[in-house]
Amino acid sequence: MNSTTPHTGLVLHSAIGADGALCLSLDRAAIAAPGADEIVVQIKAAPINPSDIGLLLGATDLATLARKGDSLTGQVPPERLPAMAARLDQKLPVGNEAAGTVVLAGPGAEHLLGRTVAIFGGAMYAQYRTVRAEECLPLPDGTTPAQGASAFVNPLTALGMVETLRREGHKALVHTAAASNLGQMLVRLCQADGIPLVNIVRSEEQAQLLRQQGAVHICNSASESFRADLVTAIDATGATLAFDATGGGTLASDILTAMEQSLTGRGEGYSRYGSSVLKQVYVYGGLEPRPLTFQRSFGLAWSVSGWLLTYFLDKIGPQRASQLQARVAAEIATTFASHYAAEISLYDMLDPALVGKFARHATGTEFLLNPSLPNAN
Repeated sequence: MNSTTPHTGLVLHSAIGADGALCLSLDRAAIAAPGADEIVVQIKAAPINPSDIGLLLGATDLATLARKGDSLTGQVPPERLPAMAARLDQKLPVGNEAAGTVVLAGPGAEHLLGRTVAIFGGAMYAQYRTVRAEECLPLPDGTTPAQGASAFVNPLTALGMVETLRREGHKALVHTAAASNLGQMLVRLCQADGIPLVNIVRSEEQAQLLRQQGAVHICNSASESFRADLVTAIDATGATLAFDATGGGTLASDILTAMEQSLTGRGEGYSRYGSSVLKQVYVYGGLEPRPLTFQRSFGLAWSVSGWLLTYFLDKIGPQRASQLQARVAAEIATTFASHYAAEISLYDMLDPALVGKFARHATGTEFLLNPSLPNAN
């Protein structure tokens, strides 16, 4: 290590015991010196995405969160504990992605020294992270860490949705939780690529947010006319593909039903098996804790399955994945820009009121963690 780089740094860990007790703690850990083709990044920005919150809190009851010294505690209800079995009694680092400045570089990676880079791969809620040079995304000159913090999960998910649409022969898609940072990216991406998009939101405020960004087809699930509006939007776009971030309740069923009503209303001959056109819903999130419920009113040509970014990237291979990443880097301040309600420190992650706020996944409460901020204690 050089004279300006500390030998240790703070790392946020999450642990759930066999009794269901959650403990978030800040621990000091050694900073691994970079080997050949490795870099040390001082992390200055890391988004708090729903996937991060899932690891951070597990199935903890938010009402039980409490600050105890230099830790945050909570309790997983007994009925939710079986779903946590694989992670019990383990101290897990948190944070899927981040951006920061390369402060040390091993042999073969010296060209990255001083560069602002985005990185992906876990354990990013920390002051420093040692990674392989090939795992970082060098950002264009002038890009800030805050702009580059969300360069992987949301942008590549949006691009993955469009790539899936093309590979599977669909011409338009439906997206739920459409007012999120990811949803807003998808609006801009589909506009740029000429892909019709149906956006499902949960409030008129969210609908207005998307209208201001040029979204055309917006359906408010809280409206009494939601199901009729959804059929109208699918009629206009011909969407037969949907990506659902909620993962629970009847929304996926409502989408399939609207697709079927649109298809059968286009003059196809009657069949008791419904339309022969495949209607596909991919569930990629779990914002809704209720079980998925289906009312079988959409024929037999349908499919509901899971979709995960890492599996998708493995499927398309490193060459195509690199091409998508290059587009993200080039458009990080435009198509793939993210917006945050506030910037917080590592110690703020132990504030029960703040954690409870961003854990509810409400639009407009996306927070950006900056581990380089001065801490309160």
